[in-house]
Amino acid sequence: MAEVFINYRTGDGEKTAALIKRELSYRFGENSAFRASESIAPGARYPEELLRSVRRSALLLAVIGSAWTRFAELRRPDDWVRKEILEAFECGVPVVPVLEGRKTERLNGTNLPPELERLAEVQSVRLDMQNAVADLRRLGDVVADMVPSLKAHERHDRPSPGADAVSNATGEVNGPVVQSRDITGDVGTVIKDSSGPVHTGKGDIYSNSRHISGGRHFSGDGMTYFEGDNQGGIHQRFGEGPRREGDDR
Repeated sequence: MAEVFINYRTGDGEKTAALIKRELSYRFGENSAFRASESIAPGARYPEELLRSVRRSALLLAVIGSAWTRFAELRRPDDWVRKEILEAFECGVPVVPVLEGRKTERLNGTNLPPELERLAEVQSVRLDMQNAVADLRRLGDVVADMVPSLKAHERHDRPSPGADAVSNATGEVNGPVVQSRDITGDVGTVIKDSSGPVHTGKGDIYSNSRHISGGRHFSGDGMTYFEGDNQGGIHQRFGEGPRREGDDR
């Protein structure tokens, strides 16, 4: 039996619901969370399965996207998002709204059907994709506190990067960036929004202009040749020492 029921609306929170399901399955076990699109077996009658799963759950997580309150379906008695939440209220299953992203505001009862106004009175949690690792861990902690039975299956370990893995994140840079310590294994270079030539290996690059200011430097097995509005010179060194223009060694 799944202890956590994940309630979501297709088109407004299915990706976040899938992410929550994956996180809870990893931390508490594959069958710890119910998500309709992957938890209902083919051929099963989903109306019965949905309501039965809500009744048997210890917690319902309602994924709330930025457009959640604007869906007209929310005010229809046959809407399954609405029916699942109301079933949880009826059966005494705690409901926690999960606000998707930074722009989704806390629920306001005036924007909800009267039957769902109670949803605006309960404490919510936020899941922001820009802070997904920390927010998912925090959500898992909330689930563990509210459903103590899951703690017996909890995994505390996290997959460690391999010895040959390198992971770097750099925001806006206006000066030199230096990677310190030893690096083992392959290191990839990612260059975004380049507006000029870039040399990342062997071969020649020529960028020509009638205006030249600064030095020209050649080095390594390949050659990088820049002409343009360079005010301070460009230096590249690969393998051997620098070789100046006209040096035929």
